[in-house]
Amino acid sequence: MAETDQAIIDGIVSFWRKAGPDAWFKKDEAFDETFRQTFLDRHFAAARREYDSWTETAEGALALMILLDQFPRNCFRGTGHMYATDSLARHYAGEVLEKGHDISLEPSVRGFLYLPFMHSENIDEQLRCVKLYTASAPSQLEWAEDHYNIIRQFGRFPHRNAILGRKSTPEEQAFLDAGGFAG
Repeated sequence: MAETDQAIIDGIVSFWRKAGPDAWFKKDEAFDETFRQTFLDRHFAAARREYDSWTETAEGALALMILLDQFPRNCFRGTGHMYATDSLARHYAGEVLEKGHDISLEPSVRGFLYLPFMHSENIDEQLRCVKLYTASAPSQLEWAEDHYNIIRQFGRFPHRNAILGRKSTPEEQAFLDAGGFAG
């Protein structure tokens, strides 16, 4: 891995850790804009697979998950691009889990290697996510179970339908109207 890659990884991971849980999972336009301005080019480089070698280390893997799974959800809210790199994130997540990199990370960020499975609309990947959180990040298991239950019930995330141009079923619409999970 080139030294410049390590500097990029360190910058991404440091930014993310410094932001902390209060910024990670809430809608904050100022945070999203800072995130976007700082890492937009890195996101697209990761999407072009320019950082494949980053899966060789736990920190590199974490940086990839931030760029491919979390970045789009923050920086492209309300657009289909929120999900554009999900399959690539899952590909890398599977690879890094085989290498055991998740266990090398502290529990507060370990779950970011599991989130690509939580964000999947595939029931088998949802089940994998629940098992991962059960074994390695039980404090966040409730979120994994919530996502799993939605996919088990609907086969997809109803809150994505409008963004992705999908028609909601009456059951999905009732779920959404009742305040169902909004992502």
